[in-house]
Amino acid sequence: MKIGIVGSGNMGGGLGKIWVKAGHQVIFSYSRDENKLRQLAASAGENAKVGTPEEAVYEGDVVMLAVWVPSLEEVIRAAGSLDGKIIITCVSGLQPDFTGQTIGIATNLKTSVAETIQHFAPKAKVVEAFNITFAEIIGSDSRQFGGDRPSIFYCGDDAEAKKVVAGLIEECGYEAVDAGELLVARSLETLATAWVQFAVTSKLFPNLGLKALRR
Repeated sequence: MKIGIVGSGNMGGGLGKIWVKAGHQVIFSYSRDENKLRQLAASAGENAKVGTPEEAVYEGDVVMLAVWVPSLEEVIRAAGSLDGKIIITCVSGLQPDFTGQTIGIATNLKTSVAETIQHFAPKAKVVEAFNITFAEIIGSDSRQFGGDRPSIFYCGDDAEAKKVVAGLIEECGYEAVDAGELLVARSLETLATAWVQFAVTSKLFPNLGLKALRR
C-alpha cells in the first residue's frame, strides 16, 4: 500500500516509519525543516521517500494528515484533489493549559476537526484515529505496556476505509476499536483533548496508554 504523510513531525513521521517497516511505501511531506524531512525518509528505509503534499496525496492510497489546525485549510488546498482518498486525521484543536488551573476542555472548536476536513474534501473517506496516543509512544521500540496493548479508537462513515485504517492501527501495535460514524469524532476529539491535558498536568506524560475493556 502507498501511504502519503502530510505533516511529518513526531506523530506523522513516527507512524510513517512503522508503516515502512510493515512493508508499505511511504511518502513523507510537509515539514518545517527540509533537511530533517530527508533524514527522516533515509532513516525509515528504502520504501520511504520525500515529496510535496500534492505528491503525497496523489500517490497515496491512504493519506495521514498530521498538521496543526491553523495550517489545516492551507494544507488541504495545497494538497490537490482528495477525491476517493482515505484520509486518516489525528489533527487536534487542543489549546493546552499546562498549569492545571482551569476546568473544562481547552479548545475553541465548535465541531470536530474530522468533520471540517470532510467539509473541505466532501468526496474523501475521512477516518479519525491516533489522537489518544502520544508521539513518544509511537516513536518507542514497542507500543506494549507490559502484557497489554493500548487501544486506538477510530471512527468514520465509509466501512471499507475503516477496515483499511483498522489494519494500519493494528500494524502499529495497538488494538483497533471501532467507535462508529464520523460524528463520533466530536466526542473522540474531546476525549483526546482531555486525555492530553490530564497526562501533562498530572506529570504522567508521556508514559500512559488507554485500554478499552469490553464485555
